[in-house]
Amino acid sequence: MTASKKILILAGDGIGPEVMDQARRIIEWMDGRSGLGFNISGGLVGGASHDANGTPLTAETVAAARAADAVLLGAVGGPKWDDLPFHEKPERGLLGLRKEMELFANLRPAVVFDALAEASTLKIEMVKGLDILIVRELTGGIYFGDPRGIEGLPGGGRKAFNTLVYTTPEVDRIARVAFELAKKRGGRLCSVDKANVLETSVLWREVVEEVHKDYPDVELSHMYVDNAAMQLVRAPKQFDVMVTGNLFGDILSDVAAMLTGSLGMLPSASLGAADSGGKQLALYEPVHGSAPDIAGRGLANPLAAILSFAMCLRYSFDLGREACLLEGAVEGVLANGLRTPDIMRPGGIETTTRGMGDAVLAELERRAG
Repeated sequence: MTASKKILILAGDGIGPEVMDQARRIIEWMDGRSGLGFNISGGLVGGASHDANGTPLTAETVAAARAADAVLLGAVGGPKWDDLPFHEKPERGLLGLRKEMELFANLRPAVVFDALAEASTLKIEMVKGLDILIVRELTGGIYFGDPRGIEGLPGGGRKAFNTLVYTTPEVDRIARVAFELAKKRGGRLCSVDKANVLETSVLWREVVEEVHKDYPDVELSHMYVDNAAMQLVRAPKQFDVMVTGNLFGDILSDVAAMLTGSLGMLPSASLGAADSGGKQLALYEPVHGSAPDIAGRGLANPLAAILSFAMCLRYSFDLGREACLLEGAVEGVLANGLRTPDIMRPGGIETTTRGMGDAVLAELERRAG
């Protein structure tokens, strides 16, 4: 395992740099312990990039991301940049990066650690042991469809419009990602759409059914998005893998996230298609936002960033054993009662951002022997 594995860290804004500092410590520990050959570099994106370069995403950052084997991103945005023109806002940097890297598959796990089951707003028996994976199409749909805009009306006033578009190849490739993941998990895939009112969803369902013919060992079901939202809070453990479009996935993944009790705990992965040489561009980021109100105060939870690196180990570097080691270390720290303020409960031991990083490193040392 001596070949260089290039990791680009884009810490971003708000608490992004703080949580990514702790993820970097984990990367360096694993490299020093196992000689995995990680080559770490850094760059700017979002508000930090706008401050330095006048744009939330530079061509240089895009080139560095495309050259890397994996990108780890902290968070972008904050009130500081609210008055910028729409195309200059920090979030446009993240969306642009996803588009430029052609990251079409967003993987959002919603896993409840036993030690945090009581943090969920649902009854403990509803969420304990929960393990859902939402696969969201990331580069198509209404977020990117044309035409779009805001224009005046002849008699006064304005109208705004966005276009929801999906093509057969776009649906086919995200469906195959979801079926492959379902094969490796519980063998069940639920495709979420709104085929009773949207032509795009009619096409979506037809294509998913066609792809299913190549995966007869996976149980496929379909569900309308409004029912899926209700079922997530009624009986979430009925789901294994869910696949859906960009807009629906954006909403449902946040619903699923809150079943776990804290956005600060959840990682995500955004994957592209493998090229002819087998290289697959990928970006890993915590689900939480930039939380500028607590930035620099040592209050941020770094576990989502650390678990995002665990996903990187598994999906970009095929290092499943190391990923399990890291995930187990996080679970062990939580079982010992350590908590950042966002997941603090009576009886917990409150710690700082760095303190949580210290604890994960100590648990890694203990488990690695």
